[in-house]
Amino acid sequence: MIEVTRLDGKTYYVNPHQIEYIEANPDTTLVMLSGKHLVVRESYEEILDRIVRYRRLIGAFKSEE
Repeated sequence: MIEVTRLDGKTYYVNPHQIEYIEANPDTTLVMLSGKHLVVRESYEEILDRIVRYRRLIGAFKSEE
């Protein structure tokens, strides 16, 4: 799970495998596979970095090399 902060300051944890895509217009919006949209304070780059760190932590990249 990765930590994200909604615009109201509440912190949530999101399963990055459930993110379909990320929009940056100008707010960062996570569009989930369920169709739900989450607008977060973090930039696209921060979210991407957190996803990469999470995937390294669980060893996901080993099968992708």
